Amino acid sequence: MDRPGRGGTRTLEVMKVIRARVAARTLGAGDRLPSVRRFAATMGISPSTVVEAYERLAAEGLIRARRGSGFYVSATAAALPLLLAEAEPRRDRAVDPFWVSRQSLEAEPNALMPGCGWLPAELMPSMLLRRALRTVARAEDALLVDYGGTRGSLALRRLLLARFAEEGLDVAANQLLLTGSGTQAIDLICRFLLRPGDTVLVDDPCYFNFRALLRAHQVTIIGVPYTSSGPDITRFEAILAAERPRLYVTNSALHNPTGATLSLSTAHRLLIAAAAHELTIVEDDIFADFEPEPSPRLAALDGLNRVIRIGSFSKTLSASVRCGYIAARADWVEGLVDLQLATSFGGPSPVATAVIADVLAGGGYRKHMDELRRKLARAMRDTTRALQALGIEPWLMPRGGFHLWCRLPEGCDSAALARTALAEDVVLAPGNVFSVSQTAAGFLRVNVTQSGNPRIWDVMRHAMAKAACRGGEAEPEPADLRSSFR
Repeated sequence: MDRPGRGGTRTLEVMKVIRARVAARTLGAGDRLPSVRRFAATMGISPSTVVEAYERLAAEGLIRARRGSGFYVSATAAALPLLLAEAEPRRDRAVDPFWVSRQSLEAEPNALMPGCGWLPAELMPSMLLRRALRTVARAEDALLVDYGGTRGSLALRRLLLARFAEEGLDVAANQLLLTGSGTQAIDLICRFLLRPGDTVLVDDPCYFNFRALLRAHQVTIIGVPYTSSGPDITRFEAILAAERPRLYVTNSALHNPTGATLSLSTAHRLLIAAAAHELTIVEDDIFADFEPEPSPRLAALDGLNRVIRIGSFSKTLSASVRCGYIAARADWVEGLVDLQLATSFGGPSPVATAVIADVLAGGGYRKHMDELRRKLARAMRDTTRALQALGIEPWLMPRGGFHLWCRLPEGCDSAALARTALAEDVVLAPGNVFSVSQTAAGFLRVNVTQSGNPRIWDVMRHAMAKAACRGGEAEPEPADLRSSFR
């Protein structure tokens, strides 16, 4: 019989056996499965475990139940392996803004992902989340089953308003809206403010999903060169005068992908130019909590007149328990509330927002972020050394965060390197997926928290040698950066 705590594992074992028999055609469409009691005796497990396995396989469509007769292989079972194979990620697709997202999100469990945009599970506050989930599980039934309110959780909005006040941003309650994610926040803003054919300004380079999302809205995208202190302000002013863009989408703090931070002087000139040309700015502040000390924010300097602040918790808390927010003019928030109702029928999941609010309200989150910033600083230092041993240099050293924007040796094309590395299950983030002008072929974005396995450097070295990159033949001492996170 099953040992305590082993029921779930044994259920998966039964499912694996049945799938293998169907795949090998030992069981064909219409064949009857062994009875629950007979199969339980054969496997040496409890009948309830077999029942649970059969029910799960029925939910997958592999088998089906006949009342009073037992379980049978479904007529469509033979096609299921083919359908699953067709759903696997295409490795030969174009290296465009969707490439890194697809390869990262659909990667095999053993894949290494120095090109992805999130922290590994061991660096996330799992214990705080588990504690919050237990608290939420004891809440009233309505929290677990009802739709979210039109503006989202009041408790979470109050916490955000207090955080805004700490940085000098005065936000009224009617200026804040919770959304399903940071991406949904931008999507709602684009739906609200843009029409097909409008012009939108982004940084060059910028977060690749800004480009992908704006493309979906059928707008004209123009890039402004990004410097170590923000956008090239002279080019910014010239583009505003010549192109009259409706919107500018940017990160102020720990810019993605460069890691740069907006300077106060650039911020002032940027806001003056925006006012002169009636430009609206979307400031994505998703990396704010990774900064050791706050840097200038456009929203705080502008007072939410022309600037819309958005953010989310997917980088610091959980990409599974998703929630974003929009802070903007009150009249715009009213319109965005209606738009979110039309597209999502209410705000984000009450369960998700309750979990996030519970974590943020306790002192554990601040302690977690303090420790995480220390770990990231060590990882940034160690990864930089490993990259330099390959002849790869950071464009700048960020004040915090986990991304390095790196210049490859002369002659290296990052897209070619990424394709070669992908064949060995290493996902890289080549420079041109971030670049509107396609002038970043010699750059690579590296996630220092996902670079702890020394096999990454072996794969990159071999890929560089194959591409005849200068510096790719070097044989650096393998760097195991996993100690950075201990």
